[in-house]
Amino acid sequence: MGRRRLLLLGAAVLALVGAFQLPAVRGWLGPRLAPGPVPGLDAQQSADGRLLGHFPYPEAEPSLLVSVGTGLELHRDAAEALLAMLRAADRDGVSLEVLSAFRSQDLQKDIFFGVKAERNQNARERAEVSAPPGFSEHSTGYAVDLGDARLPQTNLSTGFEETPAYRWLERNAARYHFTLSFPRDNAQGVSYEPWHWRFEGTADALRMFEPAQRLAR
Repeated sequence: MGRRRLLLLGAAVLALVGAFQLPAVRGWLGPRLAPGPVPGLDAQQSADGRLLGHFPYPEAEPSLLVSVGTGLELHRDAAEALLAMLRAADRDGVSLEVLSAFRSQDLQKDIFFGVKAERNQNARERAEVSAPPGFSEHSTGYAVDLGDARLPQTNLSTGFEETPAYRWLERNAARYHFTLSFPRDNAQGVSYEPWHWRFEGTADALRMFEPAQRLAR
């Protein structure tokens, strides 16, 4: 068989494989790149899907959520690891407190626009410090906001980094597959949040946050 015929055959095979794979690729990218417009926000998503630094995320299936406290739910994989981490911290004399866990996109919408109105911010100003609905890690069921129960005045503030709870997390969170989502000067350009941690301990969780991981490398 001549070289030209081999090249043509190879091209045909690649085209056939691509035809079968393309729907799957589109299905994976679709919800990530197009969660829907945010009312009042004129910013456009970047080529990798980010909106003002925030990646788009799907909402966790309700059947996969379990309780981690009163009014608090997480994906069952993250929940098991979180509860083990809380017990370990307690044994070390540290009082980790779960402040927020899974949030539906509807709840994220209420929070986003409620705080926006309360602080008299426009949508762009609000999005620079808080994820718009459809772009929050909390919607995946893998992210938590943590605080120090003995120092509640540091909750959801950069002052949390000065607490025993934060120092314990720096030393131990990786053992339970939790990582700080938005460290100082992060590549996403999202505001520093020492309280916000995400679970990456399963293949599904790793795939979910792979774009953010890739950007951070």
